[in-house]
Amino acid sequence: MTDAFLRYLEFEKRLSKHTVLSYETDLKQLVDFLHQTFEIQLPELATFPMLRGWIASLVESNINPKSVNRKIACLRSFYKYLIKQGHLSVNPAEKLKVLKTQKRLPVFVKENEIQDLLNHVAFENNFHGLRDRLIIELLYGSGIRLSELLELKDMDIQWQKQTIKVLGKRNKERIIPFSNYLVNIIKEYQQARNKEIGKHNENFLLLTNSGEPAYPGLVQATVKKYLSQTNVEKRSPHVLRHTYATHLLNKGAEINAVKDLLGHSSLAATQVYTHNTMEKLKKAFEQAHPKA
Repeated sequence: MTDAFLRYLEFEKRLSKHTVLSYETDLKQLVDFLHQTFEIQLPELATFPMLRGWIASLVESNINPKSVNRKIACLRSFYKYLIKQGHLSVNPAEKLKVLKTQKRLPVFVKENEIQDLLNHVAFENNFHGLRDRLIIELLYGSGIRLSELLELKDMDIQWQKQTIKVLGKRNKERIIPFSNYLVNIIKEYQQARNKEIGKHNENFLLLTNSGEPAYPGLVQATVKKYLSQTNVEKRSPHVLRHTYATHLLNKGAEINAVKDLLGHSSLAATQVYTHNTMEKLKKAFEQAHPKA
């Protein structure tokens, strides 16, 4: 049943490959625990006390609480799927309680640093250099997720409207505008790509040197390479997404608009970025107000 569940996540729920792989790892760990502790071969036979025992063993092993909570989310989703398919009538993971975690503010690149990076770095004027620049510019200029970037196709770009169509989590489609300066960057890259690669795989926007669709490691390495020229400690594609959202709010963008641009399902997910803008407002108050 685990294989069918993973296919369901990938093709029906359209979760990212990274998430599906994480869930697959979680379920394998659960199966090993059930086999070693209770001599049970199938996770469908697990009871609430058994699942609680696994979670307790993870906590005792000092596993990061966020990782434990992801495993709990995996269990809830897996058993909910089994109920939906008629294999179970009760969800044994339903009463599992998530662990408290320390909330961290999103890491982002300061506005002057990202501008220096984009304006002064000499990207090579070839396929590789133009691809590098497009990766950085699109992540920062649209706030899309890594998985969404990799799925972009040429036909998703609407030139007249200057928008890109993105298929996000849970098959939710959204339209994101992009700035005038990105038009030439995208077109220059496409020209270099078509000259270098020729006919390519399913019209994906980003390609490898061999003409295959770009993969997560390529984008992650590219982002790490260029963000190393800034003072930000964490250097990942998601940092550029955080930077996009933070800079929009700092410039006065309405939070509901930012929510829609990011593809968040709830406002609570977007409100985390207001903490950074609030810190900026506090500093302005302390510097300017006579009573501060």
